[in-house]
Amino acid sequence: MKNIYKLFVAGILSLSLLTGTSFAAPAWQIPTQGKVFYDAAKQIYIADTMKKLLSEQFKVEFSVPSGWKYEKFTVNGVDVERLANPKQKKSARVVLQLHGGGYVGHLSQWYRDFAIKQAVMTEAREIYMVDYRVAPEHIYPAALDDTQQAYEELLKRGIKSENIIVFGDSAGGNLALALSLRLKEKNLPQPAMLILLSPRTTFETDLPSRSDNANRDLVLGKNNSKMYNAVFNPVYAGKIPLNDPHLSPIYADLKGLPPTLVQIGGYELFVDDGIELLKKATADELNITLSVYQRMPHDFSVLLPDLDESVKSFIEIKNFVNLYMPKTLNK
Repeated sequence: MKNIYKLFVAGILSLSLLTGTSFAAPAWQIPTQGKVFYDAAKQIYIADTMKKLLSEQFKVEFSVPSGWKYEKFTVNGVDVERLANPKQKKSARVVLQLHGGGYVGHLSQWYRDFAIKQAVMTEAREIYMVDYRVAPEHIYPAALDDTQQAYEELLKRGIKSENIIVFGDSAGGNLALALSLRLKEKNLPQPAMLILLSPRTTFETDLPSRSDNANRDLVLGKNNSKMYNAVFNPVYAGKIPLNDPHLSPIYADLKGLPPTLVQIGGYELFVDDGIELLKKATADELNITLSVYQRMPHDFSVLLPDLDESVKSFIEIKNFVNLYMPKTLNK
């Protein structure tokens, strides 16, 4: 692979999957502080890191932590993966991960690794990752249908909706909102909360930040031409109008959705997506928190977890979960 498009979108990494305990590493823990850079030095570090990602100078390895359980299964043809944390086996919390990748990338080693972080920061007993169908072979509503299937499987397994945390980044953030809206339409129970990282909240391409941050967003910007072009050519939409509420939730009725945390980078293409979602959610009386991490690019906590801003975002997520979700025990 020669670019971040294949790493972050196609998500197919030629890495071994280590499941044996003899090779397993200790589980990740939230650091007290990450790497600190200021002003230009921060952008240089981000640019250098992205160059390494684009040229494959380093890859993400996924190793199941010691004592954790990992399995793959299907739900009516939908591929789902599960990680269980033995240290939280009494916790009632469960995470449903909806990965990013522009609706054209499958679940990758990158997201399997990030799932460990998500489980730790939320103190969840298990996390389910949905490898939903992707475009261009499968357009709307394929990914949404698959995600609904996975969500309903959790309910069938006896997991209460009030114990489910839906976690989505980028396109996965869009999908998380779409899922919640679908549940509302079907009179199905809502999850406890939505945690959205750099979500795309409209498929439209004319928001000011799409152009204002074209050179500043070092993940989705012009330096990454394939990803940048993918933003402006959203194939998942098919022939549906880009402002359709099912694709662009800033035009949907958000009343009744669960508490929502949105984290965005100040330099990313989707800054306005977060701001417009905040406006609509406020008008619809949705309990929403929007945090803007200044001078950070798209999906910074996923791609740059070692930075101090990412560490702060992890702590914010942990605090948000504890604020709106009691630490109930699994009975």
